[in-house]
Amino acid sequence: MVLCAMAGCGEYYTATKYADAEYKYELAKSCYTMGQYTRATELFTDLVVAMKGSGNAQECLYMAGLSAYHAGDLETAAQTFKKYYQSYPRGIFVEQARYYSGKALYDNVPDPRLDQSTTNRAIAELQGFLDAYPYTTLREQTQDMIFKLQDHLVQKEVLAAQLYYNLGSYVINCSYGGSNYEACIVTAENALRDFPYASTEKREQLSILVLRSRYHLARQSIEEKRVERFRQTIDEYYGFVNEFPESAYLKEARTYLTKSEKAVKGQPLDD
Repeated sequence: MVLCAMAGCGEYYTATKYADAEYKYELAKSCYTMGQYTRATELFTDLVVAMKGSGNAQECLYMAGLSAYHAGDLETAAQTFKKYYQSYPRGIFVEQARYYSGKALYDNVPDPRLDQSTTNRAIAELQGFLDAYPYTTLREQTQDMIFKLQDHLVQKEVLAAQLYYNLGSYVINCSYGGSNYEACIVTAENALRDFPYASTEKREQLSILVLRSRYHLARQSIEEKRVERFRQTIDEYYGFVNEFPESAYLKEARTYLTKSEKAVKGQPLDD
């Protein structure tokens, strides 16, 4: 009861400065139990050094990571869990630490439009966990997180390709060196190649962007390139419908096919 009261008042700060390690250890556990995770993080972190060489040292390091995780300080949590499994490769919490080192990063991934270094680190940590514990009971949920993180990376490419497509023939904004439609095609096709295990939804989004861009690229091409590019659009259409025979974009895709076939035959387009 004394520890619980101290954890909620000014005496906590006195204890952190003047109390001995064993007392701080009990106080840290009390803070964690009461959900005072920031205070628990501070105490357990201090105790990692104070209890070095004792039986409680590795528990303090693991609990520092767990407290930071529950406090929402995910980057600190990830670093602490990694420090644990590197410091105690045979420790009693090593499997959990390896898992949470990736889970903390997974929970901290940024918007797909931002830098994705955290996402790549999360994938590496989670894959490292599976490599170290291939028969873990956490295997299914870890694999699910990896797949979602990979799709998160793909979404960044979808957004980039979509931006190029939206810019269309607005040459001023084209940094690719050709047209924005060409940039869309290259971006989307690279993503399809680089992320072969992307979800069907993401692959479909990228593929329809390629088809759309090929059609509009053909429309704006000089006469010497128009027919060949409309033929490429036709080929793209058949590739799309073969992979996504029940796509919600089929009606749109058939429109590109019909108009491209007319263009190849030298017939005028309706629009």
